[in-house]
Amino acid sequence: MAVRFLVARTLCLALALGAAGLAPALAQADPPAPPGKQKKLPEAPAKLPKVDRTKNLDFLFGALKAAPDEASAKHVEARIWAIWIQTPSDTAALLMARAKTAVDAKKIEVAIKLLDSVVKLRPDYIEAWNRRATLYYMQNDYGRSLADIREVLIREPRHFGALAGLGMIMQEVGDEKRALEAYRKALAVNPHLEKIPDQVKALTEKVEGRDI
Repeated sequence: MAVRFLVARTLCLALALGAAGLAPALAQADPPAPPGKQKKLPEAPAKLPKVDRTKNLDFLFGALKAAPDEASAKHVEARIWAIWIQTPSDTAALLMARAKTAVDAKKIEVAIKLLDSVVKLRPDYIEAWNRRATLYYMQNDYGRSLADIREVLIREPRHFGALAGLGMIMQEVGDEKRALEAYRKALAVNPHLEKIPDQVKALTEKVEGRDI
């Protein structure tokens, strides 16, 4: 099934690849992917500051909502991603790096197996679940992608990337009500997501208009 809507650059979803190099940066507004073509989900910022793992995410999420402009929001967003992406061990870091190399070489199955190992080794490391969800999505394996998104959201319900990714999948499979719900939850956490407000507006007109 072709993607029926535009994917925003650095949307910062669940499904994010770019911050650790799992995928190249997305275009500002990519055209719908033709059937059979590999797809990409929104991604984290390409460059992230180093932060202490114990940084208060509650404070950062509050700052994200209160950000007065896009530049400020992107700065806070990057700090949140930096915390999420930090690897919990040298072994996990090595496996994640090898997964990136495999993706760069278009060896998606190898990358998935490497991420399988990270998930087994460090099941609380949400970025491994997040990236594996993205690779499953790229393979049109929505069932497994959704299962991994669920694991991300169990560990971090405020993961706006995973929520946006959930909305994308639901929209692709035709479940517009659940897509709208996921997008609204993503915006409730991060009001500064690109393109998502347009999707919410369009889906609201379709879904709620249809119910009237």
